[in-house]
Amino acid sequence: MKTKGIRNTKVNIVTLGCSKNQVDSEVLLTQLRGNGINVVHESKEDDASVVVINTCGFIDNAKQESIDTILRYVDAKEEGIVDKVYVTGCLSQRYKDELEKEIPDVDAWFGTRDLSRLLKVFKADYKHELVGERILTNPSHFAYLKISEGCDRPCSFCAIPLMRGNHISRPIEELVLEAKNLAKNGTKELLLIAQDSTYYGLDLYKKRNLADLLKHLSDVEGIEWIRLHYAFPTGFPLEALDVMRERSNICNYLDIPLQHGSSRMLQLMRRGTTREKTEQLLQTIRERVPGIAIRTTMIAGHPGETEADFDEMMKFIETSRFDRLGVFTYSHEENTHSFSMADDVPAEVKQERMDAVMELQEGISLELNKQHVGKTLKVLIDRKEAGSFVGRSEFDSPEVDNEVVIESTDNYLRMGDFVNVKIESASEFDLHGVVVRG
Repeated sequence: MKTKGIRNTKVNIVTLGCSKNQVDSEVLLTQLRGNGINVVHESKEDDASVVVINTCGFIDNAKQESIDTILRYVDAKEEGIVDKVYVTGCLSQRYKDELEKEIPDVDAWFGTRDLSRLLKVFKADYKHELVGERILTNPSHFAYLKISEGCDRPCSFCAIPLMRGNHISRPIEELVLEAKNLAKNGTKELLLIAQDSTYYGLDLYKKRNLADLLKHLSDVEGIEWIRLHYAFPTGFPLEALDVMRERSNICNYLDIPLQHGSSRMLQLMRRGTTREKTEQLLQTIRERVPGIAIRTTMIAGHPGETEADFDEMMKFIETSRFDRLGVFTYSHEENTHSFSMADDVPAEVKQERMDAVMELQEGISLELNKQHVGKTLKVLIDRKEAGSFVGRSEFDSPEVDNEVVIESTDNYLRMGDFVNVKIESASEFDLHGVVVRG
């Protein structure tokens, strides 16, 4: 890039994939602006001369979306709309050598931990004084807080350690500073994310320190909700549940990806647990935090999954009655342990099994949602659309979980407001209610 044009260049950051990628893009956005560079996130206008694409490499669909996005901007470069295309993130980390050969018109490729090197192409310095500062790309009333990077787990199907590296916890002091800065800028809800939040602190403090982190974040003035995501079930620090129960601003919510309900499949997946141990953990969680909403994810069609294994997973879901549940079809990822096994479940069977899981969960979700009818819930307003305000209770995370819909007639609600809502009706994935005044 020509040095003389750096300060006048407009940069567009395009983010694909998960909330962890979103945080990385927000850090890049903050650093570039801190260096006086004109940068936007996912501009709707084709007026940026430089595009940085933060890619996802998690499963086949995500990889294809990333490649399609890269090709779109390479085409824009050939048409003279864009001058430079840079690619970063998980796909770039994992497939850099192959991608360089296949898409030579990309100007440079960067991995998941190459922020300083990426800044250098903009003649920008990494500004340490901006650590703990972050420009959000979503509405300011909620923010993702990445408490660690990487993962040390040996799950057979997962390529994340190949893309994100080993587990590195962020110090409590740094996370508290970031939480305070976010609160000053209007953030009311912190969504704690990591590849594995259960592992937090083992590297820094020589113990699982999630409970202490929750206490310190709970003390930050202005933070009304703290929500915990991506807790690995094996070695779960039970003392974190006690903090959750004791602190009113920690949501009674836990995202704990379990992946399967068959002990045989859990062993094949290298999850380090059994169905029986998982059921005991779920019972303990519900005993220690009465009324907690548990979210999980499942995988359909992992190599070796028989009809009997799938039936066992369905029974496990039926008896466990998860408040929220997502399901993926298995993706055969190179250089994972599962890749050495035959991908022996046909694609159409994987899809049928995924559909069956979601049909079962829809029924469970409807039954559980109906239990809220007549109750009053504290709701955080996220947006207004189609004549209604849309928000979430403490039992729901943005984008992936249920929503609370409130008719806008006779109501004026602001995004980021907390309101009490009496629930009048329920569907499979939504609640409908009216604001309770006074």
